[in-house]
Amino acid sequence: MKLQKTYILLLSICFINSCIAAHKSILQEIENHTIGEITFVKDVIPPKDYSKKDILSSFDLKDCKDLNIRFFLDKPLVHYLQKLDTNLPAEELLAKGNFQFSFYVDNTLIYKENLNQGAGTIAEKSTATVFRKPFISSTNEDSWGRFLWMRFMKRGGGEESLTEGSHSLKIEIRPYLETPGIITGNIIAKGEITVNVIKPKVIEEQIKVQPIAANSGWIISENKYDTQKIKELNKKILQEDFKDITSIVVIKNQKLLLEEYFNGADRTTLHDTRSVGKSFASTLLGIAIEDKYIKDENQTLHTFYTLKNFKNYSPEKETITIKNLLMMRSGIDGDDSNPDSPGNEENMYPTPNWLQFALDQPMSKESTNDKKWSYYTAGTIILGDILNKKVPDGLEKYAHKKLFAPLGIQNYQWEYTPQKIANTAGGLRMSSLDYAKYGQLYKNNGVWNKNQILPKKWVQTSLAPQIGLPHTKDEFYGYLFWNKKYTINDISYEVSYCSGNGGNKIFIFKDLPLVIVITAVAYNKPNEVDKIMKEYLLPAIID
Repeated sequence: MKLQKTYILLLSICFINSCIAAHKSILQEIENHTIGEITFVKDVIPPKDYSKKDILSSFDLKDCKDLNIRFFLDKPLVHYLQKLDTNLPAEELLAKGNFQFSFYVDNTLIYKENLNQGAGTIAEKSTATVFRKPFISSTNEDSWGRFLWMRFMKRGGGEESLTEGSHSLKIEIRPYLETPGIITGNIIAKGEITVNVIKPKVIEEQIKVQPIAANSGWIISENKYDTQKIKELNKKILQEDFKDITSIVVIKNQKLLLEEYFNGADRTTLHDTRSVGKSFASTLLGIAIEDKYIKDENQTLHTFYTLKNFKNYSPEKETITIKNLLMMRSGIDGDDSNPDSPGNEENMYPTPNWLQFALDQPMSKESTNDKKWSYYTAGTIILGDILNKKVPDGLEKYAHKKLFAPLGIQNYQWEYTPQKIANTAGGLRMSSLDYAKYGQLYKNNGVWNKNQILPKKWVQTSLAPQIGLPHTKDEFYGYLFWNKKYTINDISYEVSYCSGNGGNKIFIFKDLPLVIVITAVAYNKPNEVDKIMKEYLLPAIID
């Protein structure tokens, strides 16, 4: 075994050295002073055409459509990782290490991130000495560079630090290794640029609280709130500090307190709230169980499907319950946060049969009777198919008769699976006021206009913090609903909510008479809803 490990290590070193030699020709084309530098460029330029005239000394953040960094190393990343631990072979170094980025604004460290080990290919980190990565891309280029920039700006303090005016932005790159503590090497590349921040001009008339028009379908609330806070929020949205927000609706004590629209949306807009639609699958299952079309949430998959007809059959798959799928604890090897997961939703969408895809997936190797939580969009397709099979006239007509019509919701749009079944994975479009009705139904423990549309027990079970989420201390999951707390003025308020890509939320507060709907189109971008809630909306409307 020792000889085998030594052989692997020697092969790794030989491979790296040969790659370094192969890159000498590239390095010879780059002037010596660029080694160890990060440069900023607008366009995507092939290395052979790259020259000093392409390097930016400054850029205007507001008007910037494309911004790339190109950095030059003396040797590939794996070489620097070997300096941090000389005993590990190359493949293990790359599995435990990567680049560390530090962002300085006006010489103050604002954000530091150790790139996930999966960022970048093994070949790139073993051989490349010249890297080009987008920070801002008009084509939304799929790259760790773009997502790193968004995390710096949205979560790492970048937007707060880059206030209106000119600032210096300095970036340093180091190697890091997790062993399991973090070891960091010396700076291997650094660069600096001037950022000119230009905010859109807004006038007082634009940031005023928007008046609620007639015929909303809601009684208008006479509750007071902090209009100045709302004006500050409106200004942030109009100046694009909070990007891509399309609507905010607040219901307080079952009355309409606030209704505002942005970025071309209005009361008639049907918003694509993505995975908010998953929660509706939970609602319809609760109604179907009450109507006795489905026995209960403890029914197992083998009740509905001959699982041996699908790929990767195992006896354990027979034991998966509706409840497991509602709680994202099926044990199936599907994780939408992991691009390498076979059951990742992006692998499902191109297939001709989403149900087949969902049931074909293997069980996770880590799966046990106490299955771990893993966000598995394809699992909600199974739930939708079960509903479609068991309720009269299919899922779509049943949803209209038993949920939408009683709530007075007439104008909405489903998306569909390839089998033309209403898509319970997401994409159900409604107006903001109708989403508010759905949230208020849960706030009312399933009652609407004195009619018990949804069983009270189902509502309480669905919204309850049933399972703690990984990598968080105080966030939970119920039956296709999320759960957490917001702390305002040292008081914590529990809230359950629907959540969809882009910043779409329906909040149902437990101990406050509040339902809040926020819609947005910031798809695949870090959203700023938590900041909107904690710093503006809740302080403005909590008594």
